[in-house]
Amino acid sequence: MPPRPAVLTKRTLDKDLDKITHVEDVAKHVLRRLVAPGLGLIFVGLTMLFAGVYVFDRPGATLVVAAAALAGYMAMNIGANDVTNNVGAAVGARAMTMGQALVIAAIFEVLGATIAGGEVVKTISSNIVDAVEVPEAILGWIMMAALMAAALWINLATWMNAPVSTTHAIVGAVIGAGISAVGTEPVNWRVMIEITSSWITSPLIGGLIAAGLLYLVKTLIIYRDDKIAAARRWVPVLVATMAGGFMAYMVLQLSPPGRFPPLTVILIGIGIGLVSWLAARPLVLAQARDLENRNSSLRALFRLPLIGSAALLSFAHGANDVSNAVGPLSAVVHSAGIGGDGGVGHPPLWVMLIGALGISVGLLLFGPRLIRLVGEEITKLNPMRAYCVALSTAFTVIVASWLGLPVSTTHIAVGAVFGVGFFREWYTRRSKRRIAYIRRKADSWELDEPEEPNIHERRRRYLVRRSHFMTIIAAWIITVPVSGALAAMIYWVMFALFV
Repeated sequence: MPPRPAVLTKRTLDKDLDKITHVEDVAKHVLRRLVAPGLGLIFVGLTMLFAGVYVFDRPGATLVVAAAALAGYMAMNIGANDVTNNVGAAVGARAMTMGQALVIAAIFEVLGATIAGGEVVKTISSNIVDAVEVPEAILGWIMMAALMAAALWINLATWMNAPVSTTHAIVGAVIGAGISAVGTEPVNWRVMIEITSSWITSPLIGGLIAAGLLYLVKTLIIYRDDKIAAARRWVPVLVATMAGGFMAYMVLQLSPPGRFPPLTVILIGIGIGLVSWLAARPLVLAQARDLENRNSSLRALFRLPLIGSAALLSFAHGANDVSNAVGPLSAVVHSAGIGGDGGVGHPPLWVMLIGALGISVGLLLFGPRLIRLVGEEITKLNPMRAYCVALSTAFTVIVASWLGLPVSTTHIAVGAVFGVGFFREWYTRRSKRRIAYIRRKADSWELDEPEEPNIHERRRRYLVRRSHFMTIIAAWIITVPVSGALAAMIYWVMFALFV
């Protein structure tokens, strides 16, 4: 029997089509991952064009445009890393979706940066390294090196899922570049001591306020026989406190210094609080109708306050952390003689817009990566706990912005999350009110916990993950020296190549 001839053509195109389809799917997957970096690169290019419109006919235009590009890149990294502070708790508590959280954060970041960000920008741009004692030509390169070093470190930290402090990064970078350029003389060590002390105290304050708020919520609402009636009474009060405190801050921020005496500001805050209470009361009453007397029902009643506190925190973050991006840019602009009549440290509006828009672009493109860590993985958050975290962080950051202190919103927010978690551990074991409540609800209650077999089982039952605590603390500790050393090296390279 003669051999059958070899078949040189395929009888069907199915296999080839499957391969082509698979290749197309892979290409789409790869391109999807490149969309965010590509849009970020487009934003940096638009930032350069935006800055060029204002400075193209000035002698130092090239340096300012380059600094604007670095400031835009830095602002995007701030938005990517620090967005967890604003909405991580709300997303972790499932009070809003990721998309809703990002949109709210983006809008209020811009408002906070443009309305209330000027005072902290002044500290970063001219108070850490004395701008008067440093030659203007050198000051511009110091700030350029600081921007690049801080942005690179924050970018690396975001990629590693580490919520580091962008404030630590830029302050460390300014000091490192300044010392490498002109030595230690122009460094204002008094201001540095004030900033460093605020870094230590602000997370503790945030944690204590969050724990105190949670204690009030548990005492006044959660461990009451009629939870819904208690919530109808106290949730409007919480909303009024939040609105009144924020309005008092806005009056202080937007009015000329000394325009209103402290008593007037307090009365304005109380007045706005009363109006907010009257507005929130019917909304809460309508939401509470037909709800069962259960803890899960309280989540619906705390959704509105939690969204409000997340928006307030985004405003506070924009007011404080925009300085990390545009503070150095402001110094470069004034060193080039383009700052106008505001003096050193007073940024032009277009400089503030670069920082505000950059933070919003960064959080929209890259923000979801760290939201889950702070919102879900440190300790379990429901809307009540998340509200305590967001409100305590917002008030702490607002007070710091009013005082001109560039505090770390990351430190405060994470400190508040840990404060809530550690308080829950203590309260679960020690609260007499909780024990009495559980006794009333259960047929029997055993006060003495059964003996646990080993320490590993005990640690597994903790409400706060200690591994995240140690990782985050380690990232905080190394941020200042790493960013400072990197800025010093970048300054030497820039000086060798361009100066």
